[in-house]
Amino acid sequence: MSEQVRPASRFFSAVAAIALCLAILMYTVVHIKARLRTFAAPVSALAIQALPSPAGANSSEPQITMQGDQAILSWLEVSGPRATLKFAERSPSGWSTPQTVSSGSNFFVNAYDVPSVRALVDGTLVANWLETNGPDPDASKVRLSWSKDQGRTWSRPVSPHHDGTQTEHGFVSTYPAPGAAFGLVWIDGRATNPEKETGDMSLRTSVYDADGKQLRESVVDPRVCECCSTAVAQTSEGVVVAFRNRSAREIRDIYVSRFAAGHWSTPTVVHDDGWRIDACPINGPAVSATGRDVAVAWFMAKGDQGQAYVAFSHDAAHTFGAPIRVDDVTSLGRLGVQMLADGSAAVSYIEFADKHSQLRVRKISPDGMRSPAVSIADASGGRYPRIARDRDELLFSWTEGENDATRVRTARASADWK
Repeated sequence: MSEQVRPASRFFSAVAAIALCLAILMYTVVHIKARLRTFAAPVSALAIQALPSPAGANSSEPQITMQGDQAILSWLEVSGPRATLKFAERSPSGWSTPQTVSSGSNFFVNAYDVPSVRALVDGTLVANWLETNGPDPDASKVRLSWSKDQGRTWSRPVSPHHDGTQTEHGFVSTYPAPGAAFGLVWIDGRATNPEKETGDMSLRTSVYDADGKQLRESVVDPRVCECCSTAVAQTSEGVVVAFRNRSAREIRDIYVSRFAAGHWSTPTVVHDDGWRIDACPINGPAVSATGRDVAVAWFMAKGDQGQAYVAFSHDAAHTFGAPIRVDDVTSLGRLGVQMLADGSAAVSYIEFADKHSQLRVRKISPDGMRSPAVSIADASGGRYPRIARDRDELLFSWTEGENDATRVRTARASADWK
């Protein structure tokens, strides 16, 4: 009987050995495929080229806006108590000669809440910045001004909010509206009590016609994170705004709202991170769109480890796919995103590893393929870098230096990132 068992035992042992080899092979294939998602995508190395900055000494708070083929870089230059908002346009030979929008000693200067200059479809320029608003150091008011002559002269500044409270108003994002009009969203503190630190910050919006007349003001979300930047993008179905929400349980995930049929949609979550934090992380989302394709990039630190993500939508931000990790080790956030011609996105972020931070960019496709990360510059992480797509190139801006020795830098790279 034992002689009959032995051959069967050897047979089953051989089968087990083959099965083990197949399991090891499958395990290896799966992990190779996982690594290929990062390294085997047909992506060429991105060459970052320095672009001489038009900003002077003690410059900071850069922003880049796009309207068609018109790219505008804006920034602040500070001398003592006085700040000056300046801007320059991208040309084939570099940045144009800087022009001044406004200057004063009552500017509200904040590395996270920056001004901007945007072109509208009819060539009008619209600028926004913040001014101090009362004794509270966080109190601010939004100021808007127009130029009909390419920035040579500017209209008297006005504010989109008329509540009269000496509270926080800021984190503005502007967008072109139909008929040469424009709109903006901002975070509004009129329902807060700064002394008692109570009340809710809201996300509000307003629209102006081509003559600079304010048409309407409305609430997008009555309770949002109190000091995270907002972002807007234009889809083929209308404007979408991305922002950090704030639930009653202090969950501060990223939400979007769409403007369609004359009203803003009920805000919906991009991804249910479930990040609970009892303070503002000062780290807002970024959004970019082409047609019905939308990419939203954001930061979260659930478990006290900073991570950067991007998620894609193919239905004008009605729904989003699963989030894709952007950073390699850990991130300080400060994300930017720009859709590329092939439906992928260039995502900029600050990677933090070995007690060192770098401004990086990588290409990410909706199916999760990631290019190797490309370093743009060393970065402290405290000041928001910017990314924009100007036709066939990517534009970058950031602030180097600290305290009273800062300077806005710019660089470029090909947007044909294959």
